[in-house]
Amino acid sequence: MKTLEEAELCFPHLNSSCRKPMRPHSLSMLTYILLSSISLLTVILNLLVIISISHFRQLHTPTNLLLLLSLAVSDFFVGFLMFFHMVLIDGCWLFGDLMCALYNVLIYINTSASIGTMVLISVDRYVAICEPLHYANKVTQKRVQVCNCLCWTCSAFLHSLLLKENLEQPGRYNSCLGECIIVVNYIAGIADLFFSFIGPVTVIIVLYMRVFVVAVTQARAMRSHIVALPLKRSVTVTAKRSELKAARNLGVVIVVFLLCICPFFSAILTGQDTLLNASTAVFVTCIFYFNSLLNPVIYAFFYPWFRKSMKFIVTLKILQPGSYMTNIM
Repeated sequence: MKTLEEAELCFPHLNSSCRKPMRPHSLSMLTYILLSSISLLTVILNLLVIISISHFRQLHTPTNLLLLLSLAVSDFFVGFLMFFHMVLIDGCWLFGDLMCALYNVLIYINTSASIGTMVLISVDRYVAICEPLHYANKVTQKRVQVCNCLCWTCSAFLHSLLLKENLEQPGRYNSCLGECIIVVNYIAGIADLFFSFIGPVTVIIVLYMRVFVVAVTQARAMRSHIVALPLKRSVTVTAKRSELKAARNLGVVIVVFLLCICPFFSAILTGQDTLLNASTAVFVTCIFYFNSLLNPVIYAFFYPWFRKSMKFIVTLKILQPGSYMTNIM
């Protein structure tokens, strides 16, 4: 029978093993259920987006095929990698030092690519609303593809460089077996903070504020024009609803994005991210990952085509011959 001291160790038969933090069993189970649910939903919802955009030819536009698809792919892998993160709840990493380093590199790359894709989407929407006459010329499939490739390439290069020391000598900063600690150079951490947080957030807020102002201005101008004409008042109500819908959607995008990523980067500023098995770091990282679950909701569930394509997938109608030509718009 194991002694109490052995039961508290990550690896009970090794003297160099780390000790598990003492937590109520009910709290640990609740956390496991919550995180596994978030991870599973993230994988399923983003997989539905990937299948929808890839299968239905009507959705093969530059924005859907390259931007929303890229966002869904990165968020899908974030949800998948969350399963590995759940082992840190008990304060023990069971997959070895090399897997710890690789896990962190993949998480950094995927989350960074997701944020970068959101920036590209904000640029796409800015051009579509603020410069609609030039949209077809400026937003071409080739340009979007190049920007998307650059987003992933830069993310992979920067974060491989950022975590180079941890990859070269996995576990060099661990004090015992069962830890998953990464240490980032201070200057490199500040640079990553700017490129992964301050820069993208600034671009997104500025662009969306501009889009919001233009959308509201256009809606008000349309409403004023309609009021001046002898038409039914119902048209004016429709214009008003359109104005409120534009304000709501853009507000949701900005608020949800900031609420999910601000705690994580606030922890970076205070140095909490250097110990990934600390309870604070686990909590803010989970909030950060939660954004990958909300992305398909924000960027897909607002569109009727996604709900219709989801019904085709769930009912297996996409297996029918010629289903890719279905009109789902």
